[in-house]
Amino acid sequence: MKQQNSLDPTGTRLLSLDFFRGITMFLLVAEGTALWSVLVQEPVAGTFLEPFFNQFHHHPWNGLRFWDLVQPFFMFIVGVAMPFSYAKRKKRGDSRSKITKHIIRRCIILLAFGVGLHCGYQRKLVWELWNVLSQLSVTILIAYFLMQYKWSVQILVSIGLLVATEMAYRFFPLEGYNQPFVKDHNFGSWMDMVLMGKINRGGGWVAINFIPTAAHTIWGVVAGQVLMSGKTGNKKIKLIAGAGAILLLLGYLLDWTSITPIIKRICTTSFVLASGGWALLVLALSYWFIDIKKINRWIFPFVIVGMNPIFIYLFSNTVGGQWLNGFVAIFTDGVLSWLGAPEFILNLFASLTILTLEWLLCYYLYRKRIFFKI
Repeated sequence: MKQQNSLDPTGTRLLSLDFFRGITMFLLVAEGTALWSVLVQEPVAGTFLEPFFNQFHHHPWNGLRFWDLVQPFFMFIVGVAMPFSYAKRKKRGDSRSKITKHIIRRCIILLAFGVGLHCGYQRKLVWELWNVLSQLSVTILIAYFLMQYKWSVQILVSIGLLVATEMAYRFFPLEGYNQPFVKDHNFGSWMDMVLMGKINRGGGWVAINFIPTAAHTIWGVVAGQVLMSGKTGNKKIKLIAGAGAILLLLGYLLDWTSITPIIKRICTTSFVLASGGWALLVLALSYWFIDIKKINRWIFPFVIVGMNPIFIYLFSNTVGGQWLNGFVAIFTDGVLSWLGAPEFILNLFASLTILTLEWLLCYYLYRKRIFFKI
């Protein structure tokens, strides 16, 4: 599958990035159909398949599951794309000030979308900042203004953000919020009270995750700059994979030694390192497999989902979750009920039908060359 690239100024599409973005969005869209929830119900629950499908649900606190990597992947991918997008805009004659205004406007819109989604979830006006889009609105700004500096500076700043967050959690003195790794009793929860006047009672998520996870977007930018460099393909893979292996080892080592537990919900240092390591390794593997070895014909179904990432994410969380899911179930449940299908089959078929329809929507937009950008 060859086409002119909207990212790579050389004109050769970076298919590995398309795939990485596409598979991440496909998984998120599947979540919006309740597919992952269905697959841990009876009769799967209690069987050898349950541990596998539990990987598509967040770990309740200290630990790392596959699903805990999806948001870091999303934020990392945005970072990888930034140097390509910047180079494209510069090539067409945009000044840095014009690009900066675009980035700031984009981040404001992302923040509005993030808050708007929470209003939709609650069915009323609320001020909540836990959504990935709200987080991205800050991490993009941080990564963008660092992008003009050397890789070493960007990496040092990312480490500084992790250290600053770690220290804030460990040494915050206010009673009731001075237990760094205890749900609802940590520095992040106190900051939620400052920023929103509430804490996330549902799962311990905190809004200031945007500080440590800015590292994901920064590391994505550095990885993108490596991929844009004149280094050979093998050299690029070694650099990206080597960095990923180091981060992965450090993250798990902090957890195994009980220095800092891996907790996604407050984005501890160990979590950011481990998830960032996985992101770099997946990018390196995708780049080797898809762009170097040219084994890429199979990626098309995922690529088209990633062509409109913000649109399909918003669609699946608004129109999809609040209307389409229930509307489709009226017909799928109705037909299968006549055939005497059990509840599990009803729910599974409904989720798969919704996923297919949303994929077809992405395909339609792709065929019509309609790409929503902000």
